[in-house]
Amino acid sequence: MPNVNPWRAARGRQGLYSALRQFFAGQGYLEVETPLLVPTPGMEPYISAFETPFVPETDLGKARTLYLHTSPEYAMKRLLAQGAGPLFQICKVFRNGEVSQTHNPEFTLLEFYRPHADYHAIMDDLEGALAAAGRAAADAKEGDPGADPSFFTRTPYERVTVRDAVLRATGVDIHVHSDGASLKRAADAVGVHTGSSTSFDDVFFHLFLERVERGLGHERPTFLIEYPASMAALSRLKPGDGRVAERVELYAKGLELANGFSELTDAVEQRARLVEEQELRRKLGRAVYPLDERFLEAVGRMPPSAGIAVGLDRILMLLLGVQRIEDVLLFPAHGFV
Repeated sequence: MPNVNPWRAARGRQGLYSALRQFFAGQGYLEVETPLLVPTPGMEPYISAFETPFVPETDLGKARTLYLHTSPEYAMKRLLAQGAGPLFQICKVFRNGEVSQTHNPEFTLLEFYRPHADYHAIMDDLEGALAAAGRAAADAKEGDPGADPSFFTRTPYERVTVRDAVLRATGVDIHVHSDGASLKRAADAVGVHTGSSTSFDDVFFHLFLERVERGLGHERPTFLIEYPASMAALSRLKPGDGRVAERVELYAKGLELANGFSELTDAVEQRARLVEEQELRRKLGRAVYPLDERFLEAVGRMPPSAGIAVGLDRILMLLLGVQRIEDVLLFPAHGFV
């Protein structure tokens, strides 16, 4: 059990979910449910899925490995391809091995998508949703004495590009130092030692985690936008500037809360990125998951869309003024690992 009053955390969670559902209903979103048990999980290189054997007891199925989903993204995009309007869900997701002060292997995501929109629209919707949650939490007066639920009502949230965030924190311009060797020299010059790798992404993350991330979102929440193209993940590249992707993350008090995109709708490019991630997983010694062919087929039929995934346990931590994820969970992972 958490070290703070568990019923306070439970009431806070109830109020958070209620405020979010009310906001999204008012914006015309449909709440959906998608499977937790899936034939293939996400392919992100540094995320590991829980595996489970499916053993059929009839002749209607075949034995195979299934996975607890790491995100509902693939399924929700298939719904977009079928013509769904704006849709959201609040669900449990699972990531093997993730246990820390701010990580639990089972946690709760809010994930939502708006068709015929880009990442600017999805930022506006998330800002509105969290402001509504902050107002509800302030009215409920749940949380520790040091809690500041009004933090999420400080709109508009800051919007800053990755380039500008790195530049103001370190003086390093990642568009000038646009290859790994150059960025490594620049990082070394400002006292950030990045080991032996000269990969742009590796050097960038050393620089970002050591000098940038902890300074984000202290006066008000901060949307970090326009990631380098090599970090596009499932986002499209910015029209007119192929150096950056239309990817956004939300930060509050140095803590990452959300990750979203103007969604990639090119099935050929999506397949190439997933194959590249398969190879990276192989090099890292991680399990290599099969491609989700139904998802890839759906990508090419999706309308222009934007979506974002939000860690609700971390939102609740900030609303209640606690420092550890276990303090907002009735049964945190340390009880069984």
